[in-house]
Amino acid sequence: MTTKTTTDTTTNSTGTDVAAAAVAGRPRLDFGKAAGKAFRALIGFDAAAREGLDPALVELIQIRASHLNHCAYCLHMHTSDARKAGESEERLHMVAVWREARHFFTEKEQAALALTEAVTLVADGGVPDDVYAEAAARFDEQELAQVLALICTINTWNRVALATGKVAGTDERR
Repeated sequence: MTTKTTTDTTTNSTGTDVAAAAVAGRPRLDFGKAAGKAFRALIGFDAAAREGLDPALVELIQIRASHLNHCAYCLHMHTSDARKAGESEERLHMVAVWREARHFFTEKEQAALALTEAVTLVADGGVPDDVYAEAAARFDEQELAQVLALICTINTWNRVALATGKVAGTDERR
């Protein structure tokens, strides 16, 4: 179990400062090495999920899920990738508050962001029918399946990064 202390450091159930432990040379599991077959399968799933999707949409989905999951490692990675692909700073700043800044995003992007939120936070009430219907109206069946697969992959990547203590700004893609 990880908790926040009043000094804003993250500690585990034994009181160890998680960031300090990683910095002190006691890194967590290298998932790619320890579970190579699973890691390669996840890379393949991720690549398959992206097929046929607009790269800008891919990054928006990954950024929003990473916001919701509090995954700084993935958020840094995907905002950097989005910038390299030509995404504007304005839109990147608005992803977290897209509902209040809808004019920055197309209707298709809004539908994808809403679906991303619903699937990422599925335990909070499932995927509402209206959210699914809006996404189904904006994407053909194959695109919708690809978007759903992408949402699943980024949520998995977020969980791997968080569980293994990945540090934002240290993009370790192979």
